[in-house]
Amino acid sequence: MRQKLLALCGVGALTVALAGCGSGGTSSSGTPTANSNTPQSGGTAVYALQPQTSPNWFFPLISLSADTVINYQTDYMMYKPLVYFNKQDQLDYKHSIASSVTWNSAGDVYTIKLNPKWHWSNGNPVTAQDVVFTYSLMRAASLPNTNYPWTFAGQGFGGMPSVWKSVVAQGQHTVVITLTQPRNPEWFVRNGINQIIPVPESVWNKYPNNISQEMAFINSVANSPTNPVYSVVDGPYKLQSYQANNNWTFVPNPQYDGHKSYLSKVIFQYETSTSAEFAALKTGTLNVGYLGVSLLTAKNELPSDTLSVAYPFGFDYFNINMSPNAPNGIGKAFDTLPVRQALQYGIDEKGIIQHIFHGYGVIDDSTLAPAPKTSFFNPALNTQPYPYNPALGKKILEKNGWTMQNGVMTKNGVKLEFTLIYASGSHSGTDMVQLMKNDWAKEGIVVNLVSAPFDTVVSYNQSNATKWAAVDWDQGNLGGWTYGEPYPSGGGLFGTGGAANSGGYSNATMDSLIQATYQPGTQQQALQRLYAYQMYAAQQLPGAIFLPWEPLFNEHANNIHGTVSTYNPIGDVIFPNYWWISK
Repeated sequence: MRQKLLALCGVGALTVALAGCGSGGTSSSGTPTANSNTPQSGGTAVYALQPQTSPNWFFPLISLSADTVINYQTDYMMYKPLVYFNKQDQLDYKHSIASSVTWNSAGDVYTIKLNPKWHWSNGNPVTAQDVVFTYSLMRAASLPNTNYPWTFAGQGFGGMPSVWKSVVAQGQHTVVITLTQPRNPEWFVRNGINQIIPVPESVWNKYPNNISQEMAFINSVANSPTNPVYSVVDGPYKLQSYQANNNWTFVPNPQYDGHKSYLSKVIFQYETSTSAEFAALKTGTLNVGYLGVSLLTAKNELPSDTLSVAYPFGFDYFNINMSPNAPNGIGKAFDTLPVRQALQYGIDEKGIIQHIFHGYGVIDDSTLAPAPKTSFFNPALNTQPYPYNPALGKKILEKNGWTMQNGVMTKNGVKLEFTLIYASGSHSGTDMVQLMKNDWAKEGIVVNLVSAPFDTVVSYNQSNATKWAAVDWDQGNLGGWTYGEPYPSGGGLFGTGGAANSGGYSNATMDSLIQATYQPGTQQQALQRLYAYQMYAAQQLPGAIFLPWEPLFNEHANNIHGTVSTYNPIGDVIFPNYWWISK
């Protein structure tokens, strides 16, 4: 564990940040390594996709309608990121297009050198102009009223578009980014530059003089991965075939300039349920998958497989709708801290971990879980601000004018009764919301449970605020927020108008604390600002009621190697080009 953040003052190159954790080893350069035995070539890895998480967007700029881990995984199979952070949370240039990132002393000009070794599969080099073109798409997708709603628009996810003044190419392999104002370099590299996954301009720039037509074209093919535009890639794989809601077959990219795949084929196999996936593991039709929490006790039925436990970098919560347009006036109630406190006091995190997660999991009360262990986590949060205590939650409501009427806490005609829409497909997820419902009833909070497909649950936000009161996308071993941008400052989640601020939370103090995390300063100043934001979020419950953070229970056949050692909890991504199958 490296307890050291990058120094943030002066001119520097981002080389080492803080280390995370993860099972397995890495090379001395921090890059993924496969099994120490001699790898063999050939064979097929069949990788299970969890229920209702099939890729629905293949273009590397992620749309709001496709903001899931599996969409990122699909991108990483076919395209290289400009910068990549490994499982130690280090900027790993071996797996980045960039060979260096430097900045001026003010923190408002960033120079990126590209490694000239990288090429597109048609033989053309990956150039600075490809990066500039990709930026132009990001900017267009971030503007108001765009027909392409990019997931990470707004300051919280890297400052696009307002903080980015210009992105220009200086020659074939140098990109210079100029900001409108100085920024904390670690935040900007991790949350801004990190979002760029370049695409080949020569292939995608269909309408060079009409960005609206260009964006419309991207929308038209974003879910058509067999379109010829996807045949030119710079990642380790190409998509060979595609059956919607069934499987996606990838084959090695023979022109890949990095570690070429040992495997002959990788199949992403869609699963309809955790039980169906378990049956496929038993028969061997899947050789890389997962166990749902409810099936952990049946592990002995898979004698030819190995289970590994890993915590991604993130946290878990469910959203409450604070809009005045929420059903039955419940948004106005959620917009008051005492109601949110009562809801949090009704969450039995220890009980969920012990009785539903079979002892796995960690208590989480803010915007970053304590596992995996990193210096970004505020150690003061090891003490829960709102430990399970429904009796105290009820007293807080009563103290703030809520009274029991016909079995429901009521104030000014508004009842603390609402519908919680939760993701279907998991026994443990259902058990968890049922436990929460029962505990809230002790406080006079009445909750009606309705299950829906995962893709439906994650679609609820402020654009359809009249249609929902609370949503929980956790399916037990699937859910929560995994930071694809590895600086957990949270503006996009809980800043006013944040792109992923589904609950519509708005608080001037929170905005100020988030803004402070963007500012340049010393290493210690940056860390203390991040801690202050986390503590305030824990106290204020910003449109989020926190849930325990559950690990992933990954399963692989004993004859497939490298799946554990190469898994990266930072972003929750896999690297099948390092896997191999022993004969």
